[in-house]
Amino acid sequence: MSEPTIGEQELALLRYVSDRRGATVGEVAEAFGQERGLARSTVLTMMERLRKKGYLGRQLVGGVYRYQAKTSSAELLRGLVRRFVEKSLGGSVAPFVAYLNETRDLSDEELQELEDLVSKLQADRQKGRE
Repeated sequence: MSEPTIGEQELALLRYVSDRRGATVGEVAEAFGQERGLARSTVLTMMERLRKKGYLGRQLVGGVYRYQAKTSSAELLRGLVRRFVEKSLGGSVAPFVAYLNETRDLSDEELQELEDLVSKLQADRQKGRE
């Protein structure tokens, strides 16, 4: 069975909770919700939807539920990128690489990260051949 889909706003909320290693609905509504114009009830609905999809867990602490992401923000993004490549790009990263080649929005730091990643991939491939 495939993982449940996640919307843009849900992803932002999930990353917010993950980056804080957990939060209550009130804490999320106060910061994340306020800056996006979301009511507390909307934040609660989103958090419960993410819990039912399996992205968040919750634990009763002092009479209040604390929600925790089941994976780190980095792991979540890797999974989303993997699914995007598999479903939208037919498993090929070539269209994504072509997009990166055409974009002029890459910072020097991002370009260095990509170069480092390619070097690591090449080194890993070479180790696999030995």
